[in-house]
Amino acid sequence: MEDAPRRRTREPSSSSNDVGITIGGSGTHTPTQKYAFEIEDPAAYAKLPLTDRVVNKWRAFYGNKDFGNITLLIALYWLQGIPLGLAHGSIPFLLKEKLSFAQVGLFSLAGYPYSLKLFWSPFVDSLYDRKFGRRKSWIVPIQLITALVFWWMGGHIDGLVRNPAENIYGIMYLFLAIVFLSATQDIAVDGWALTLLSKENLSYASTCQTVGINCGFFLSFTVFLALNSVEFSNKYIFSVPRDEGFLQLGPYLAFWAVAYVLVTLYLVVFKTEDSSSEDEAGSYGIAETYKTIWRICKLPHMQQFIIVLLVAKVGFIPNDTTTQLKLIERGLHREDMALAVLIDFPVQIFFGYYAARWSQGASKLKPWRLAFVLRLLCSALSMSVVYYFPQGGLTTGYFYVVLITMVASSMAKTVQFVGMTAFVTQIADPVIGGTYMTLLNTLSNFGGTWPVYFIMRAVDYFTSATCLMPAGMGDSYACSTQEARSRCVKEGGLCNVTWDGYYIVSASCTLLALVLFVGYIRPTVHRLERHPAHLWRVTKESTK
Repeated sequence: MEDAPRRRTREPSSSSNDVGITIGGSGTHTPTQKYAFEIEDPAAYAKLPLTDRVVNKWRAFYGNKDFGNITLLIALYWLQGIPLGLAHGSIPFLLKEKLSFAQVGLFSLAGYPYSLKLFWSPFVDSLYDRKFGRRKSWIVPIQLITALVFWWMGGHIDGLVRNPAENIYGIMYLFLAIVFLSATQDIAVDGWALTLLSKENLSYASTCQTVGINCGFFLSFTVFLALNSVEFSNKYIFSVPRDEGFLQLGPYLAFWAVAYVLVTLYLVVFKTEDSSSEDEAGSYGIAETYKTIWRICKLPHMQQFIIVLLVAKVGFIPNDTTTQLKLIERGLHREDMALAVLIDFPVQIFFGYYAARWSQGASKLKPWRLAFVLRLLCSALSMSVVYYFPQGGLTTGYFYVVLITMVASSMAKTVQFVGMTAFVTQIADPVIGGTYMTLLNTLSNFGGTWPVYFIMRAVDYFTSATCLMPAGMGDSYACSTQEARSRCVKEGGLCNVTWDGYYIVSASCTLLALVLFVGYIRPTVHRLERHPAHLWRVTKESTK
């Protein structure tokens, strides 16, 4: 029998140094304080050895009554990170070796389902088999279909990627389908997180999402790129050099097809879903859910929040999507990039854990605002890193410069993501939890997706590069793509870059974001974060 949750209160103290603030149960506080954490006394805590602190933290986490459910959420989000790491990480790197920025931008359309999932999320929230489970009714079939697609791609994708110029549409459509399935699963998992965890552990939902997706993304991006690299494999794995990397895309997808099936079988056999709490609260129909979404979007403060979500990431897109590709273009090897991301990974996990704790109290989005400024600084610094990249190849010292820039940028990105997700989790209405979270997460994702295609095309548009051939060796031709640049070098020519669109686009977006932040985003977010949770919700009766 589970123990009743202990109610904590702030103990009076005559000492001005008393910082042992403890927060009571949700019934004694306003909605804005509902999911706050206990604040330990740092003086007493610091006296413990580091190993004891780590052990105590682990024991507290392992002894948590939601430990099993937290682990399950991490596993489900982990599966989501696998296709995302491929679609937003590895595949663009593989394609950029033979395609232009504009062509890679065409592939970026495969990520749009995550930004458009709001349109079908009401179906996921409203149509289900009550006996099987409201969320399992969608998660189980979606994961099985994903496993089948992965298995099929395991036998065909390598041939398509070898000739990307001819197969770019086929590759894009395949990953479009995979991302669509992953986005649909995300709707169900987000909604399940609101009821799978107890109220006192609800803020861990964003941590589960961050840890799970980052782990999956890490495997599909960092680990796969390293093992797929010919140079890395010949140096660290093969005793006899080979022409291909240790791990190809086909076998990698086939492995995860099996993993998807195993996790799905666990859900079917061992996990029962209790939908009674959601059913008792009242279930919205499809039409009613769309009406509720519309009424939520009509709230004055929600309209301001939507504008923030749609424009807040414009300044970061060039750095997030093109900087790493430009570094590869300038001479950074894929295994070096993979190593940098490998070192960066634990930083993301660390800040992902603590960002949820920081995003509490009256200034829930203060970490998000601070991280916004840091990301702008990193965007400006990244342009310098690309510009001053050593002509003779990467040196150890410059690798550390690249590493520090990447770590700072991803740290800020993680803090923003977790902070925003924690804020959305606290204001979401559990009755339409999956749809409400999807509404705000979709708008946030769309703010980081809609500019990508246009920005990558703009990089090519503003780039002017000509291959200058020696006299008698042929005519000059454009060399703005990596393939054309490599061809120019092999033929003894010089690829002369007159204008590099990367710097033009990156500088323009960074300046635009700075103006938006100072003039609109910062004051608006500071005002909106102080609204209590009930002002963000629309009751069922008011939708009629």
